[in-house]
Amino acid sequence: MLPSEPELQLLFARLNYQYFNGEVPDCRIRYNERFSNSAGRISYGRTPLIVELSPKHFRKYPEALEETMLHEMVHAWCYARFRDTGHGARFKKKLRECGITSIYHELGNVRPLNESSKRYLLRCDHCAFEVLRKKRPGKPTSCARCNKRRFDPRYPLTIYEIVEMREVGSTVEGRAAHGSR
Repeated sequence: MLPSEPELQLLFARLNYQYFNGEVPDCRIRYNERFSNSAGRISYGRTPLIVELSPKHFRKYPEALEETMLHEMVHAWCYARFRDTGHGARFKKKLRECGITSIYHELGNVRPLNESSKRYLLRCDHCAFEVLRKKRPGKPTSCARCNKRRFDPRYPLTIYEIVEMREVGSTVEGRAAHGSR
């Protein structure tokens, strides 16, 4: 069973003193059931900052919750001290100090809670990163994994409109039906 949102606040407080000497500003921690491709994110535009976590990912991988929380707290710490919001050198250094060796941990994708009638798939041909969006991007967009800073025309995201999404079976059923190995 996942921790409640008040329990997440207590986890935040413990990690704040354990790894940051209490320097991470107050954050509101909450779950967001809509997340399908991301385990967590931080929103900087409000006070307090908002950290949202994917309960769908953590139901499947509960052991990744604390590391994801630390990742988002490093973002909050970098923002509070340096107004830095990316995965740059300061972020990576602090992440290593917290005992985390990579900025990514693969938790896979989970099925969205509510299917939208119209979605767009953005795919990087360079690294195969994919992300679903409800709205079509209004300006040229590049892959955030291939270039962490700004738009880079070397790493464009190709936009695919998903017109229909219907279940047609599983790969296990398909192999059994076709006699594949």
